[in-house]
Amino acid sequence: MKTVRIAAAQTPEIRNDIPAALACLNDFAAQAEAEGARLLCFPEGFLQGYLLDEASARRVALDLASPEFETVLRQFPQTGPTIVVGMIEAAEGHLFNTALVIEQGKVAGRYRKVHLLGGETIFEAGTGSNIFEIDGLRFGINICYDTNFPDAARGVADLGASLIVCCANNMMPRAKAEIYRDVHNSARGERCRETGLWLVSSDVTGERDGRIAWGPTAVLDPEGRVVAQLPLDEPGLLVFDLPVGE
Repeated sequence: MKTVRIAAAQTPEIRNDIPAALACLNDFAAQAEAEGARLLCFPEGFLQGYLLDEASARRVALDLASPEFETVLRQFPQTGPTIVVGMIEAAEGHLFNTALVIEQGKVAGRYRKVHLLGGETIFEAGTGSNIFEIDGLRFGINICYDTNFPDAARGVADLGASLIVCCANNMMPRAKAEIYRDVHNSARGERCRETGLWLVSSDVTGERDGRIAWGPTAVLDPEGRVVAQLPLDEPGLLVFDLPVGE
């Protein structure tokens, strides 16, 4: 059976420091390229940080048509795997929680988070799914909370994909993190069983101001089983050979 090697980065949380995020991204991308990965996923909001204060978010938000974004884009790897990375996008006065798809240093497309949490009122909701392809592997994107809703996964499946790429950021107050520690994969597994899709997730790890993030960064099969996962409490790169076709 043909396989495509995919990878997911479990990163430290980086906030308000695009140069540091780019350095981290390039380090993980180099590792993934050395491992032969063709697709590499990063967490939600990774480029600027998962920021929910509007003033802070607007200071670092990037318009994809701006010279500032072109400067950032030139610092992405020019070779290696296709990269899916979360960012704060500015467009026509609005903010979006966006995942970019970057191929060989160029923007191949984007997905804007459709299902927003109550605390994400600074963002406008996206309007639907897009599908991307690498080496015959067709994938769509959900961002974190999206995976709680069957329609988000169904939108990917209906467009002919076989994989959901999930960019996530589960930095939570410790008490809440304890409650949800095992819930994330459980909800994502339901989406896999409903649609017959694979899923790969990328998340942050570490502690900040009474908050903790444990991921998970994992691969789930179409039966909703966790078939690969990184340790919850340390950065790392998850690499997995995903079956494609029959």
